[in-house]
Amino acid sequence: MTSTPIADLWTTLPGGANARPEAAYRLLEAAVEAFAERGFHATTTRDIATAAGMSPAALYIHYPSKAALLAEISRAGHAAALARVRMAAATEGDPVVRMRRLAEDFTRWHAQASTVGRVVNYELHALPAEDYAVVAGLRLDIERTVSEVITEGLAAGLFEVAEVKTAARAVTSLGIDVSRWYTERSSETPQELGRRYGELVLRMLGARI
Repeated sequence: MTSTPIADLWTTLPGGANARPEAAYRLLEAAVEAFAERGFHATTTRDIATAAGMSPAALYIHYPSKAALLAEISRAGHAAALARVRMAAATEGDPVVRMRRLAEDFTRWHAQASTVGRVVNYELHALPAEDYAVVAGLRLDIERTVSEVITEGLAAGLFEVAEVKTAARAVTSLGIDVSRWYTERSSETPQELGRRYGELVLRMLGARI
């Protein structure tokens, strides 16, 4: 697991982490690790319960299925990423300054929370339709926020891109992919990687830096 505590994610949800019983949190943590290591379909409820120090029957007291666990993890992870994007986009400064911070924060989060990031971004196909719709809405909000900063930069003559939507997806894809390969053994710290990706994003958008 990387340095960002999984418990931090649940503070972005209604009620926060403290609203959940300690056993439910242990199940969420165990599920994140299992889904990241084995994938959703190869993970059993017994795998999760055992890792959490519980019986399979005890798991169902808190969650009706492993799909319910994945849904909560996915919502929390995307909500945490969206919060960081919105905070960066709302800071003072011109679009270049705000986009740099957005790209740095988005990248850093996907490095620090790479275990969670792998689950929430690469197990989307396993979500039930209703839960997928919720997560898709959060992903759209992230893309929309990035698009707004790019649009402002275009209007101010600070960016040069052919199509805003494609550029926004490229920006978010760079950060998301970090969770696929980043580990604590990587040569760069999350902070260093964030700075380099921030510069890379600005060059991609045609900013003069």
